[in-house]
This record gives sequence, structure tokens and C-alpha cells, in this order.
Amino acid sequence: MRFAHPSLLFFVLLVPFAGFFWAFMRARREKALSKITRNVPAARASGLQMAFMVVGLALVFLAAARPQWGRSADKSVARSRNVVVAIDVSRSMLAADVRPNRLERAKADVADLIDSLGQDRCALVAFRRTGVAISPLTTDRGFLRSALESLSPDSAPRGETDLGSALRECLRVLDPAADDHNAIILISDGGDLRGEAISGAELAKKRGVPVFTVGIGDPKYGATVPDDSGGVQKYQGGNVTVKLEEGALKAIAEASGGRYVPLATLGTAETTLGAIYRKFLRQVAAAEQNDEESRLGEHYQAFLFPGLALLLAACALSRGAFGKPVKRN
Repeated sequence: MRFAHPSLLFFVLLVPFAGFFWAFMRARREKALSKITRNVPAARASGLQMAFMVVGLALVFLAAARPQWGRSADKSVARSRNVVVAIDVSRSMLAADVRPNRLERAKADVADLIDSLGQDRCALVAFRRTGVAISPLTTDRGFLRSALESLSPDSAPRGETDLGSALRECLRVLDPAADDHNAIILISDGGDLRGEAISGAELAKKRGVPVFTVGIGDPKYGATVPDDSGGVQKYQGGNVTVKLEEGALKAIAEASGGRYVPLATLGTAETTLGAIYRKFLRQVAAAEQNDEESRLGEHYQAFLFPGLALLLAACALSRGAFGKPVKRN
């Protein structure tokens, strides 16, 4: 036998002492009254009543501690799983080293992921300087696809890319009560100009939410970044070239218990976003199986109902505040 709330057993041990103290104080009171009057109020609780109260309270506290033994025959109810997909929409994601460009390729892969979610819920977060939820957790695939198609660099505030802010926004969207059924997929070219990615990943790890990171872009040669006029961004007279920076993405995955996958390996059956999500599902299924195997049967009813019955019996034995006085000779 074990107890789900063993700290409540302290009150079980306290009940007999409380009963003895109450009886002692009542005896002192009656002794004091007998010295000044011949009419002493009748005892409001007989010895049997006191026994009922003590045993009844002890049983109720035992029930509150939730005694467990044996194996439960109940099957765990499957809960919906939740995934937040965070997509980098900074201007570097418009680089065309991935066709047609990094952002459009990411959107195409996420659309494939949405189709494989089944009854699970998905949310979308766009991020640049900060993360912005553009879709709450939902099973509405049409709404998710519409929100996905509307993604552009204008979907999040301009500024230095902050992967830490993206992770914090993802965690805000997820219900902490279901963190054993939550996951984050973060898609980016790896630029983390604020340096807060690891703190966000550690927060996800603390909540038990794995972060699967997907790196988009060429890590060796990179590509130029288009400007608002359709040309190429310049800096000090030269073209701005951006490469896939894998360091931060690998660190996030490792720190959170997830996995890093570069886009170069995506497209095969084993490394699509759908496959990454199925890996998460296997982790959840294994945790559910372990939970079901270790679950003990709940037997608090065996203590609660007899305890309540004894307390009611103790109340029935009480003569109340208006009991007739006993005349002493």
C-alpha cells in the first residue's frame, strides 16, 4: 500500500491525541463545576460517542491521503496532444538558397505537418524581434492553413531575431497542465542576435516540453537577402549574405530534450516534419504506457464511507446543548 498524499497521515496520528486532550479538558471542567453547583450538565458525548468520533475522523483523514494498492482496471483516457510550430519570418528567411526561398519552403513543410496531425491540436507562432501567436491551439486545419499562407516578414515586429522570445511565446500558448503532451517545432536559419535561446530552451526543459529545431539554409555558402525594392540588401557597399547558423539550433534541441534536423536532410520519409512529430508521439505513448503500468488502484472509499458513518453516529449520540441536567445529591 502507498498513499498519494502521505503528509495527511500526520492528522491521522493527531486525532487520538486530540481526543484524549478533549476528554481530559472536559473532565477538568466537570470537576470544577461540581465544586460550585450540585447540578452539573450531563456529558454531551458518551465514551462510545467519543470512540466513534476519534475513529471516524481517523478514517476520513486516511481517505484524504488516498490509499492505493493493487492494480487499477481502469484504462487511461487518451489526451489530445499539442504542438506549436514557430517559424522565423525575418528577412533572412527570404534568401533563395532553398527553393523558392527559405520561408516558402518552411511553409510548405508545415502544411505537410498539419495534414498529419490527426486529432491533435496545433498553434502557429511567427517571430523576429519577438514571438507572435498567429493561431491558437486548434484542430481546424483550414484555419491553420489560412494562417500559414498569410505568413510574411510583416507577421512579427522588426528587429534583431530573438529565438528565446520565440520559445517563451510558444510556452505561453501551451497549457502547463498538459506539458507531458506538448511539443515545439522551431524552424529558423539559426540567427539569434539576442543570445537568449538557451534560457528559453532550459525553461522548456523544466516544463518537460521538447523543442525540435529545423535549420533552413546553406551552412557553407549561404545566399543574399532581398530588400524591399526587389534588389539585394547592401552593407558597406557589399551584398549581405546569410548562412544557416546551426549552433544555436543544435543547442536548443539538446538543452530541451528535442532533436535538431537540418533542412538538407528533410524530404526523406525519415526526416519530414511529420516524421519528427511522430517521434514526439512515440515519446508520449511510451510515457503513457509507463504511467498505465505503474498506476495503483484507488481505495479511499473503503475508509471514507465508514468514517462518515461513524461521525454521523457520533452526532446522533449527542444529547446536544439542551440536554437535561443531572441532579447530584
